[in-house]
Amino acid sequence: MTVEVGAQAPDFTLKNQDGQDVSLSDFKGQKAVLLVFYPFAFSGICTGELCSVRDDLSSFQNDDVQVLGCSVDTTWSLKAWALQEGYDFPLLSDFWPHGATAESYGVFSADLGFAFRGTFLIDSDGVVRFAETNGPGDARDQQGWRDALQDLKTAA
Repeated sequence: MTVEVGAQAPDFTLKNQDGQDVSLSDFKGQKAVLLVFYPFAFSGICTGELCSVRDDLSSFQNDDVQVLGCSVDTTWSLKAWALQEGYDFPLLSDFWPHGATAESYGVFSADLGFAFRGTFLIDSDGVVRFAETNGPGDARDQQGWRDALQDLKTAA
């Protein structure tokens, strides 16, 4: 079951593309987190979505919000993809235990072996303020993310 708006976000610690540990709790009390699950690095829709974030990063990431991408890819794949595409935000590897973080958010498909396109805006208290899930072939409309970020800013 997908984590719902108003629920406490499950904490996690995953390696980023540089092999460094990143935990959701690292941001608690400091920044909100826009957590973006995607099926696979280097795939067409995933690349398009994250390049849109890269190209308009200030709309998604700033002093109050951190973008975190997350997939079941290895850290090495994520590093190569980040370098190729110029991503300036952490890409987290949910490789092992395979998909455990995506599963805790309710967006992992055990049958397919990857995360669906789940997006969660988590405030600085660790509460989910926005949640959406799209299937693997369904690109997301990032205007919803912008609206959620604006709502969070307005509420602060």
